[in-house]
Amino acid sequence: MPQTDDGFDWREVARLALISRRLDELEEETLVPNGQVTYQFSARGHELGQLLLAQRLGRRYDAAGVYYRSRPFMLAVGLTPEEALAADMARADGISGGRDVGVVFNLPWRGRATVLPASGDVGSQYTPAAGWAQAIRYRADVLGDAEADGCITLAFGGDGSVAGSGFWAALNMATTLSLPLLFVIEDNGYAISVAGTQQVPGGNIARNLASYGNLAVWDGSGTDPAETAAHVAAATDHVRGGQGPGLLRLTMPRLSGHSSVDNQAYKSAVVLEAERARDPLVALETFLVPGVLSPADWQALRVEADEVVARACVVAQARPEPMTAEVTRFVFSEPDTPQAVGGLVGEGLPLPAGSDTPVPDDPRRINFVDAVRRVLESELERNPRLLCFGEDVGVKGGVHAATLGLQKRFGERRVFDTSLSEEGIIGRAVGMALAGLVPVPEIQFRKYADPATEQLHNCGTLRWRTHNTFAAPIIVRMPGGFRKIGDPWHSVTSEIDFAHAVGWKVAFPSNAADGAGLLRAALRGNDPVIFFEHRAVLDAAWSRRPYPGDDYELPFGRGAVLSEGDDLTVVTWGAMVERCAEAAAGLDVTLIDLRTIQPWDKELVLEAVRQTAKLLIVHEDVRFGGFGAEIAATVADEAFMDLDGPIRRVAAPQVPVPFNVNLMDAMLPTVADIRAAMEALIAF
Repeated sequence: MPQTDDGFDWREVARLALISRRLDELEEETLVPNGQVTYQFSARGHELGQLLLAQRLGRRYDAAGVYYRSRPFMLAVGLTPEEALAADMARADGISGGRDVGVVFNLPWRGRATVLPASGDVGSQYTPAAGWAQAIRYRADVLGDAEADGCITLAFGGDGSVAGSGFWAALNMATTLSLPLLFVIEDNGYAISVAGTQQVPGGNIARNLASYGNLAVWDGSGTDPAETAAHVAAATDHVRGGQGPGLLRLTMPRLSGHSSVDNQAYKSAVVLEAERARDPLVALETFLVPGVLSPADWQALRVEADEVVARACVVAQARPEPMTAEVTRFVFSEPDTPQAVGGLVGEGLPLPAGSDTPVPDDPRRINFVDAVRRVLESELERNPRLLCFGEDVGVKGGVHAATLGLQKRFGERRVFDTSLSEEGIIGRAVGMALAGLVPVPEIQFRKYADPATEQLHNCGTLRWRTHNTFAAPIIVRMPGGFRKIGDPWHSVTSEIDFAHAVGWKVAFPSNAADGAGLLRAALRGNDPVIFFEHRAVLDAAWSRRPYPGDDYELPFGRGAVLSEGDDLTVVTWGAMVERCAEAAAGLDVTLIDLRTIQPWDKELVLEAVRQTAKLLIVHEDVRFGGFGAEIAATVADEAFMDLDGPIRRVAAPQVPVPFNVNLMDAMLPTVADIRAAMEALIAF
């Protein structure tokens, strides 16, 4: 007879397992065939461990990173069957408002756990979960938040996900920092059609990690109720008890295809029969009946599940379609519609106010690096939730010295070094922001952001995908561009990538004062920001300015007119501003420094073009498909009749930045190149 004093509510496990199974059956047998659900992921076979784990949660900052097969867990932490079906039907009242796949889950805390916004990328849930785990430790230890004390984070994933960089980045974070994070690997033996033995040696990640430092490992059945419950209890007790992170591998069958379009033809009849024989619902009924439940009790729960799901289907079908007029809402924050979770706003805290009027306290000019450092120092002093981190950010003070001395002043909990994983740096930042902190990660050089592309894109779309329920306003400091020398790895700008990415604001200042104002605006804002620090600007004499004061904020989307003239409008940003200013000497030119490229000051540019009737755009990035093309297209579309000449661009050819100085000078826009283009266009 099963024990009933093990802390689990087995009736509730049975009830939700049957509801979850019935939801899958309804979708697979009816809603997918009739077109009401177009893309379905079944959790059949995965129910038991998820439901037991949910019962071990309940503290205010307990959280979970989930994936597309996590609906049983979602039901146990508060998702209703109506919401589940509405999400799969892409209805307005689903958890994403019809914007994301129905099983890409998110859920604010409803008494058991906050479910961090998932994505459709395999393994991308791990590093944000690690970031949340680090943040709750910070909230408890540094901010003195008693509700965060003793909270834990779960990170669910399938066996295929352990082959990805996100898993290993999070594993290293959790073990080196001894975070309260439990990895839950649901091993069904297949990643779509690829067997587990092709994901890790031997097909068993738990066995392979048995000697991993500072990691407790449990490995067992996810279908046998007694064994699963024992492992779940031991693993969650270990992590909640402050003994470090853990990994729980549970084996179970995947009783349906990977998704509704997968017929499992790659599995033999013998394999399919063996999987059906391991059905956890059959094992659960055998475990509970008779003893905890009578046969009549089990049958009543089955009838209840049928009725609950049938009613939920009627309710979900009656929910409205999303409003097409609102498809562009919540790409960026809306002051009158705050998100429920994430950043200062999600905590109900006011954003610090500043002024767009500079108030220098010293007429002496400082360089760009010193301006960045002073802003970070003043905002770290003002906001205890702000943290700076990245590779070499701590003791060394950053490879460009922008954080020099900050760790000594503010401590290793607030200014710290990370492992060499950009995926981990950005994913960690996302989890921290979701937990109410203001993370300021540094990517040493623009090119090094490439491994973090998945996390960066997911962060940018997070607010939109959750219909403004969650937001992760992180501020990513990112140096790059040419200096006295260049090379393909440290000299990339490629700002068009971020201008094109949904949900990111992008700052590209040319001088110390603008840099200070834009960085402070980003740190006090409510959207994710790429703050580009051009290497040629960091210590350039031209870029030095008096420090504009500790309250100076420069609004995004406000360009600067550096000179006014009637013959030509020149638009540029970053390190090209100085070159354009030198090239324009003696010419009657309106020179505009955009300062930010997302948003960009379209009205300022259009007004200038209507005055001068000619436009030259200069940027360091590759000309083909660069941001200058967007400006040109906008002007052609909205000010074509005001033009008295062709729109010209001076930019780089479609090659990487060379290491040889002469080659670099041959591909970058030079003062002579820019001057020649100006004169030719004026004479046109």
